[in-house]
Amino acid sequence: MTLSTTPVQVDYGKQIERELKELGEAIAQTPELAEAYNPRWLAIQLLEGDETLLAEVAALNGNAPQILEASIERLEQIYGEDVDVMLADRRYNFVNTLVQGAVTRSTAAGALTASDKIDKIVTHRWLGIPIFLVLMWAVFKITTDVAAPYLDWVDGVVTGPVSNRVVSLLGLIGLEGTWVESLFVDGILAGVGGVLVFVPVLMSLYLALAVLEDSGYMARAAFVMDRLMSVIGLHGKSFLPMVVGFGCTVPAIYATRTLKSEKDRILTGLLVPFMSCSARLPVYILFAAIFFPRYGGLVVFSLYLLGILTAVALGLILKSTLFKGKEQTPFVMELPPYRVPNPKSVWSYMWERTASFIQNAWTIILATSIVIWILMAIPMGGGGKFADTDVNQSAFATVSGAIAPLLKPLGFNSWQASGSLITGFVAKEVVVSTMAQVYGVAEAAEAAETTTFIQDAGQVATSFISATVDTLKSIPLIVGINLFDEEAEEEPGALMGAIHAGFEATSDGHAALAAFAFLVFVLIYTPCMVAVAAARHEFGVRWMWFSVIGQLVLAWLMAFVIFQGGKLLGFG
Repeated sequence: MTLSTTPVQVDYGKQIERELKELGEAIAQTPELAEAYNPRWLAIQLLEGDETLLAEVAALNGNAPQILEASIERLEQIYGEDVDVMLADRRYNFVNTLVQGAVTRSTAAGALTASDKIDKIVTHRWLGIPIFLVLMWAVFKITTDVAAPYLDWVDGVVTGPVSNRVVSLLGLIGLEGTWVESLFVDGILAGVGGVLVFVPVLMSLYLALAVLEDSGYMARAAFVMDRLMSVIGLHGKSFLPMVVGFGCTVPAIYATRTLKSEKDRILTGLLVPFMSCSARLPVYILFAAIFFPRYGGLVVFSLYLLGILTAVALGLILKSTLFKGKEQTPFVMELPPYRVPNPKSVWSYMWERTASFIQNAWTIILATSIVIWILMAIPMGGGGKFADTDVNQSAFATVSGAIAPLLKPLGFNSWQASGSLITGFVAKEVVVSTMAQVYGVAEAAEAAETTTFIQDAGQVATSFISATVDTLKSIPLIVGINLFDEEAEEEPGALMGAIHAGFEATSDGHAALAAFAFLVFVLIYTPCMVAVAAARHEFGVRWMWFSVIGQLVLAWLMAFVIFQGGKLLGFG
């Protein structure tokens, strides 16, 4: 007994079928092609952009590529979509029709699940991106407003009880008032402590991202961003390394390995550094608190958004130049059902990334802080003796001052600012620790209040309770509800006042504008030396230097436009 089968043929619709027929007839005119391939199948593959088959067809039939190009242009004008997307959509519709006719569901026919109903809104063609931006705005409000009380608590603990205990211990062994005390207080505590202050901010960021990921939303974000990514020659799968880049650039660069196309990997790797990694966040928070106290969340959000827009703009330029003619690969992924985030998974996600940040504080940042302290302790040109040096006459100030003139058009040409950018190449967290050292040297003598261990412990406990209460009261700030009493604004700290004065002195009275230009420079320029090493390992020396030099030049240009353009427009 033999079974006769009829080949299944997908109906792609009147317009597409007409183009397939015309292209198939052109292919059938070449015997070598007609014998090797089914003309209709080959026409479909050509419309989907198979470069290998197109080269073979072009070698045997010179008319087919012209007919193909005209067909693609006509179809894209009619449907407003890429042809490969339309073909895939018709096939999925065909499969869906077969499934509906063959599968009996226990629920009412056509009934949508809860996930389907949510996705009709969250992944909507026009609503998807605004919803994504609103959620990101909420994340940054959490990091800037809700986490602020704990940030103040850690700052108080480091500069108060911890500093007191260190000074007391050094006094017990006869080292009080020596260069060793200066090393510990002005070097290690000022540097490492200045960064550890921002641990609550990072924990809140990772907590929010963990909730979004474990709930199933992050997969939808990649789906929503696929349309935007396709504009720059990539697809939604490239968005996943970029999401990782909001945490750290290094794993984001290695995450490009999931992309099959080498050009996709390189292009994604070039754009990933413009996603604001968590190491930049402490710099944003500090400067927002100093120069934009009422609009901190908006300033931080604008920087994250600027990084994304910069990546899109660069992607468009690279797509039409260095990556011109790159074959686009389709993006297919399964959307997991929505679920209530698992507390254990959320905690694991948050703690692993926070622990990695703290580990950096005790390794890279500790070493850098000690090196900076030594350079600031070395006198230049008769500026005193070791560890008793006028900071403005130190080796660090001399080296940083040589680079400062290049930053004058950007509004922040002090040696302190240029020095922090230099050390920021080691790790972006070091920008804050460097400023805590170079601006805080003259203030070390102020921390001389004598307290007992019991008093310090009591202060830590009571201030923690107060910070917890204030954090709970801060949660409604996400939606604009302020539960705090309208009181006089708190006086800025000594470091904040010193940074403000430093920018005021170099910006011709446009301190806020210069500060924002500085933040844009931090956003755009080379992420860190580990990220550069990762880029070299993944993409080679040539692309590494292209990335490093390009980021530096672009950072200078964007900061220049913001500062000089802002001055012309009367901002700042």
